[in-house]
Amino acid sequence: MPSPFPGMNPYLENPDLWPEFHSRLMIALADTIFPHIKPKYRVAVEKRVYNNDDGNSVLIGIPDVTIATSLKPTNQEPTNVAVISPPVKPITVDVPIPEEIRETYLEVREVSTGEVITVIELLSPKNKRQGEGRNAYQNKRLQILGSATHLVEIDLLRGGEAMPILNNQIKSHYRILVSRSQTRPKAELYAFNLSTPIPSFLLPLKKEDAEPLIDLQTVIQDLFDRAGLDLAIDYNSPIVPPLQETDLVWINDLWKEYRSQESEVRSQKSE
Repeated sequence: MPSPFPGMNPYLENPDLWPEFHSRLMIALADTIFPHIKPKYRVAVEKRVYNNDDGNSVLIGIPDVTIATSLKPTNQEPTNVAVISPPVKPITVDVPIPEEIRETYLEVREVSTGEVITVIELLSPKNKRQGEGRNAYQNKRLQILGSATHLVEIDLLRGGEAMPILNNQIKSHYRILVSRSQTRPKAELYAFNLSTPIPSFLLPLKKEDAEPLIDLQTVIQDLFDRAGLDLAIDYNSPIVPPLQETDLVWINDLWKEYRSQESEVRSQKSE
């Protein structure tokens, strides 16, 4: 079943589903781009690895600690030392542990030189909240923005803190940033909301090459069908993170229209 949403499906933002969606989308995007840029360029799938210790990773599944005493007969002489039970029973607590995080990103490389021409990033939840994940990504982001490499930054997450953009007062659910090295600090920002299709964008390459148009909406819709993501989504469950009231009203109207269309299709098939 295709996604019923005209743009980003908010159910894909659920932490239980996002890691799979993130990995699949980056591979699908690489496969989509490559035919338009070969043989001069290729798309490499890279991973950023860091240890996370922001308090969100805890020891789980540890049973309660209990102290048991057993009375066994012995041949030892009795003593006058009293055995006293501890006055307070210990309780189980959570402690932070380091967690190895792997984040996938893409590099468009020139085949003849190996030079990285463009980096394509899809933000993860850890990039958008305070902690090592955001620090690691921001350091990488600043390195790219200070280099001759182009940056495409895709943000399909409503939650968390958006990446910094100077003098920008636009508020939106989602964003795509295209930063060409030769025009910095100027960059192109595609800001869009839940109710609108995901905009297409031109992939920056070397200035003498034609830039292919990337239809991210179609990539995601195709991935949704091929990966069977509809089977992993419970549309009766709450959306995570929660929506604003106006967005909930829009979704309710969307569902009414969607069910009406489904009913009409079933009626036509039965005739």
